[in-house]
Amino acid sequence: MLSFEEKVKAQELPREKVFRDPVHDYVHIRDRIIIDLIDTREFQRLRRIKQLGTSSFTFHGAEHTRFNHSLGVYEITRRIISQFQRNYQSVSANDGLWDQNERLVALCAALLHDVGHGPFSHTFEGIFNTNHERITGQIITSPETEINLVLRRLGDDFPDRVASVIDKTYPNKQVVELISSQIDADRMDYLLRDAFYAGVSYGTFDLTRILRVIRPFNNKIVFDFSGMHAVEDYIVSRYQMYMQVYFHPVSRGMEQILKHLLARAKWCYMQDDVHMKTPIGLLEPFLFEKWTLEDYLRLDDSVVNSYFVHWSQEEDRVLADLAYRFLNRKPHKSIIVNEKEVTQLSIALSEELYNFNYDPEYYFSENSSYDLPYDHYHPDRLSKNTQIDLITKTNQTVELSKVSALVNSLTGKSRGDHRLYFPKELLTELNRIPANQLNENQKMILVAYVNERNDVTHQIQQRLF
Repeated sequence: MLSFEEKVKAQELPREKVFRDPVHDYVHIRDRIIIDLIDTREFQRLRRIKQLGTSSFTFHGAEHTRFNHSLGVYEITRRIISQFQRNYQSVSANDGLWDQNERLVALCAALLHDVGHGPFSHTFEGIFNTNHERITGQIITSPETEINLVLRRLGDDFPDRVASVIDKTYPNKQVVELISSQIDADRMDYLLRDAFYAGVSYGTFDLTRILRVIRPFNNKIVFDFSGMHAVEDYIVSRYQMYMQVYFHPVSRGMEQILKHLLARAKWCYMQDDVHMKTPIGLLEPFLFEKWTLEDYLRLDDSVVNSYFVHWSQEEDRVLADLAYRFLNRKPHKSIIVNEKEVTQLSIALSEELYNFNYDPEYYFSENSSYDLPYDHYHPDRLSKNTQIDLITKTNQTVELSKVSALVNSLTGKSRGDHRLYFPKELLTELNRIPANQLNENQKMILVAYVNERNDVTHQIQQRLF
């Protein structure tokens, strides 16, 4: 029987293969197992899953997929490992450097880390109680998948090893941190890739420099002190991408419509007295939460979008209207609120929507989007997040925010806003009412909406930050 090392050696390709990539130029592959994983039906399905969901309604170029992002994460991981192999390869047990025997498990985990994502991933999960992280593990470890069959060529335990990297239980923390930490291959790729396809410059940073200064040390990943400014650049880019792209209010408005659309469809199909013209075969198992992994793998963005087209012709007025709004990009309007005004304004909006024949259950929503750009390790907290450590020429480590005033200003502080979403038709109706005939709810809504748009300095900044 061949050893693991012999199996790894035997599957190496005689000649390196490449994928042309718009972000990384080339994705380099020298292992047969990586090519075969890419060719599996489960991985090819990622071609049909958008990376940015509803963001393409705001940034029309953001139509890229989980497929090319996954290849990008693999490529960044490969470049890091190649640099580790050249400069920091372990020479003795417990020296805290890179163990080259971990190369293939790290590359497979990088490639497969998003394989469990579904259509409109996070919104779909909230309605149908699925979990892409758990499903990723099932796809990798289930003997029924092509991915599992490919991975088992390197040993019956190899799928479990790959899955444990992704769920952060793998014993070698260097491998885990390459895929999941505050500065990992996953985040580095999606920032660069999402910025490229969105057509913005916010997410760009000096990847070449970061790949030069990253290194293994004492069983974790650190960065040379000389590379501090490149890491600062990454942190700021991440912050800007969240504020300007991921948390864009129009994208979130479309996501609220999507959430209500799926919830209304679920409600309609669960009612015995509501006649639905459209068969819902591929979604039916999810209505009753009796779906299998095979049911899940049949779904992608195109499947779910096809249902939206059919639902726009349904007799249920709410379902048809929400489907029309989503398909034809009719985003809800929003108002930023703080803790003092959220309750009163929410009641006012709900009551006025009801008065104008909009069911608040499907036409009103609250959405909070907050991100923590960076934080350091807190031993007293239940959630033990990683931190970014810099290493000096004398092998002393220091946490990033201790030496970077720029990062310190962002450390431990959530950024974002809380918004109330509703159809813009409500504003049209309210603006038709003479000022002396407006009731208190209507005045409150209009004042809040006008104040937000007229005050672009102190008040808005205070609410946001």
